[in-house]
Amino acid sequence: MEKLSRRSLFKAAGAAGAVAAVPERLITPAAAQTEPVAPPTSPVGGGLPAGDPRAGHQDVMFFFTLDEARFVEAAVDRLIPPDEKWPGAVWAGVPEFIDRQLAGAYGVGARMYLEGPWDLGTSQQGYQLPFTPAQLYRTGIQEIRTWLSQREGGGTEFWDLPVADQITILEMLESGEVPLPSMPSSVFFETLLANTIEGWFADPAYGGNQDMISWRMIGFPGAYAQYVDLVTEYNQPYERPPMSMAQSARSHSHHATR
Repeated sequence: MEKLSRRSLFKAAGAAGAVAAVPERLITPAAAQTEPVAPPTSPVGGGLPAGDPRAGHQDVMFFFTLDEARFVEAAVDRLIPPDEKWPGAVWAGVPEFIDRQLAGAYGVGARMYLEGPWDLGTSQQGYQLPFTPAQLYRTGIQEIRTWLSQREGGGTEFWDLPVADQITILEMLESGEVPLPSMPSSVFFETLLANTIEGWFADPAYGGNQDMISWRMIGFPGAYAQYVDLVTEYNQPYERPPMSMAQSARSHSHHATR
């Protein structure tokens, strides 16, 4: 999965507009070197280390079953793995972000056209399946697990496979090589990858990007409009820690009650 390097993810995030929302002059090398969070010692295949204060989040899933959560945790931690400096997607709460999205309006396809016909479309026609995102995850994960169990030497769940094998499976899903009965495996992979990137970079109010870890990594200060007093200052390093929507709201509330 060479194309899924951190560099590729940052490019995807830029396309989503997260970084573009930051005034360019406010992003400086100094800002980009904000303090990293020590990477976790999470076991291979995802999951939080024992004693991690956020480990309890795994018990509060609104949509995923336990096995579905295990699958997603292992998969997203391969898409955005921890390294020697920064934690990965599981640490950042990406599974919780996806779970909450699937339990809400996004999950039921509130803004999606889901009527037929459902003929196989071209690459320019986008999503052509009758499934809501929640149905896509539920059906896709089950069919992947079934396919894994039927392979020669199968019987091992995705989350129990060695890291190299997990990466191979994800690459096969991405290229459409996994024969799923209900959908092209590439569609499932593209959805999982898009939601992983969203959970990694979105405001922590949505359940992911815990401790604003991705913002600290790239030097993004947070999407809030409090730069009026800075617009006349040029070539100055921006070193303030990032601020989430919830923190910004609390700040406004504090000033309003003073």
